Amino acid sequence: MDDTYLTLQSPSTGLYKEKGSKFLAFAFPVESEDEIKQRLSEIKKKYFDARHHCYAYALGYKREIFRMNDDGEPSSTGGKPIYGQILSNNLTNVLIIVVRYFGGVKLGVSGLIQAYKLATVDCLAAASVIEKIIEDTFVIIFDYEAMNLVMKILKDYNITSKHHNFDTTCRLEFSIRKTLSAAIVDKFRTIPNLILTTSK
Repeated sequence: MDDTYLTLQSPSTGLYKEKGSKFLAFAFPVESEDEIKQRLSEIKKKYFDARHHCYAYALGYKREIFRMNDDGEPSSTGGKPIYGQILSNNLTNVLIIVVRYFGGVKLGVSGLIQAYKLATVDCLAAASVIEKIIEDTFVIIFDYEAMNLVMKILKDYNITSKHHNFDTTCRLEFSIRKTLSAAIVDKFRTIPNLILTTSK
């Protein structure tokens, strides 16, 4: 469907070891860049003695916002393989951090890429993936006399209002799955004097 995406139900962890180095992986479902900053801060504080804290994330149902960070590892050896697994699993609204404790033996570029990838694979193997529906939220303002027409549309499409205020002029907020939005908007526009706006 065009209005669904896959993300994680809850945080998960993973581990990969190679030549004395330990790669601890942490995956989180996230909704904003502020939440990502908070999660990164928590992990860096908890594992302050680790050599590297590489990460990647994607936000938005089309992954409009994404980032990869190698945190001092050779270019594209940390963040890129982590992000590659986000893409491989078709996930979004997810942050994955891999913390590396150096074991004294250098792994080389290909070894690092493999290690960050496999730590992420282990982490995602333990995760519960869920499908979420993308919704559009609308606010409608209408005359009290149009109440029955409004309520009929809400009932026909099985829509539950989130916030409402019924007075001489009524205000109601509701959400509907994205693929139904156009049909709903067309229905409400048949009601005289009704104002419909999108809400963020």
